[in-house]
Amino acid sequence: MSAIRVLLVDDQQMVRAGFRMVIDSQPDLTVVGEAGDGAAAVDALARTPADVVLMDIRMPGTDGIEGTRRLTALPEPPRVVVLTTFDLDEYVVAAIGAGASGFLLKDAAPEEMLSAIRTVHAGDSVIAASSTRRLLQHVAPILRGGAAAAPAGADDGALAELTPREREVLEQMAYGATNSEIAAHFVVSEATVKTHVGRVLAKTGSRDRVQAVVLAYRSGLVAPADLLRNA
Repeated sequence: MSAIRVLLVDDQQMVRAGFRMVIDSQPDLTVVGEAGDGAAAVDALARTPADVVLMDIRMPGTDGIEGTRRLTALPEPPRVVVLTTFDLDEYVVAAIGAGASGFLLKDAAPEEMLSAIRTVHAGDSVIAASSTRRLLQHVAPILRGGAAAAPAGADDGALAELTPREREVLEQMAYGATNSEIAAHFVVSEATVKTHVGRVLAKTGSRDRVQAVVLAYRSGLVAPADLLRNA
C-alpha cells in the first residue's frame, strides 16, 4: 500500500522541519512538499499531489482559511487538517466553513498529529482526540451562535430526515465520540455505527463528520453545556 502523501503549510521553517521529521519517521507517511502560505500550497499541490494537508491558520500572505478554501475547491481536493491554538477559535470555525476536515492543536503530541493524518485520510474527522475535544468546548458556543457556514445542502429541515437512532448518533459525534465509542455506548457493532454515520452525512448534506457536527450545534440539537457534561 502506498504511503499517505502529506503537504506541510506553515510560515515558520523550523515548525515545518519538526513536522517533517516526525512524519517521515513513519513507514506509511511521507512529506511530499512544503509551503509558507496558502497560495504557495496551491502551487505546490499543482506540482505534486498530496492526500492530506497540515495547514497553519495564521500566516502572512494567504492565510490558512483562504488556503483551505482554495484547496478544497480543487477538482480532486486533499483533506485539510487545520493547525490552531486555543486563542484562535473564530479562525477554526471559519476554516471548518472553508472546508477543513479537522483541526489539531499545534502543541499536540506527535502521536496525535500522526493519528490525525491517518484518521482524516481514512475519511473520518479529527474530533476524537482529547486535545480537540477540549478545543471543541471553546468552539461550540461560536458554532451555536451561527458563526460557521452551514453545510452545503443542509437546512433547518435536514434533521427531520434522521431517524431517532441517527439523531442519537449525531449527538455522540458532536460530543467527540469515535465510532468505537459510539458502538460501546449503544451496545452495537462498529459496522452498524459506520452505517448510521454514513446515513447522517447523506441525509444532512454534510461533506464529512466535521460539517455534521457544525450542523448539530447550529441547529440546537446539541448545546455547548451538553459537551461539557459529556467531556
